[in-house]
Amino acid sequence: MGLEILINDDIKQAMRAKDTRKLAALRAIKAALLLEKTGKDVSSGEIPESVEIKLLQKLVKQRRESAAVYAEQNRAELAEEEDYQASIIEAYLPQQLSEEEIKLIVAEVIKETGASSIKDMGKVMGKATAKIAGRADNQQVSVIIKQILGV
Repeated sequence: MGLEILINDDIKQAMRAKDTRKLAALRAIKAALLLEKTGKDVSSGEIPESVEIKLLQKLVKQRRESAAVYAEQNRAELAEEEDYQASIIEAYLPQQLSEEEIKLIVAEVIKETGASSIKDMGKVMGKATAKIAGRADNQQVSVIIKQILGV
């Protein structure tokens, strides 16, 4: 089942349940999907899964950053709302990898590329993000690569 259909079904359920908080998060996802669907990259009318994952990750990241800003400004109610929306959006992302799983994949990529220093980080990061493909935050992957390459 496509993400768009799943989101539409969940919007209907949230409307029936009168869950306005969840409804706001779901409508944000739907709006982002519609914007993406009318973009240049989508010719068949279907959004590729990789684009959907990147879109959801972007939405989660935006919510987390907003929550951090609100928390800094002592606006706890707004920060909590942003965190709640991020958790709703995260539910539609694929199962995230654990730190140990990421380390195994990164170690494998380092072995494949023959990387030995931080100068090779670009090669390692490129291949690692391709293998991980939305199942982990790129910032976390970057930190792990730096740890393994010894920075």
